[in-house]
Amino acid sequence: MVSRKVAWALVCIALPACLGVCGCRAKPALTPQETEGKHLYQMRCAHCHEDNDQALKKIPPDLRGVFDHKTLLNGAPATNEVVRQLVLAGKGMMPAFAGRFTDEQMAALLAYLHTGLR
Repeated sequence: MVSRKVAWALVCIALPACLGVCGCRAKPALTPQETEGKHLYQMRCAHCHEDNDQALKKIPPDLRGVFDHKTLLNGAPATNEVVRQLVLAGKGMMPAFAGRFTDEQMAALLAYLHTGLR
């Protein structure tokens, strides 16, 4: 039988090693710009892209990880400029948001989208 001291020592050694291997790390806090972008996303985007509380028949794409891929669902490159244009000009059922975001707000929204919506 293993003594409590030996068992505790094994846990103290094995747990940090396991956490390092498993990648179990806390995500870094959002920057002030990302926090502003999160607020903008929640106020102007999440209604359709997450909650669908508008009861839309065609559900807009989930924007989690939008920049994790080389292209967007429509085949366009997943770049800041393309996403910026889509937001400002709108497309299909998505209304245009031109005039509703300052350049600073748009940069904050893009910064938040780059976090994967955490």
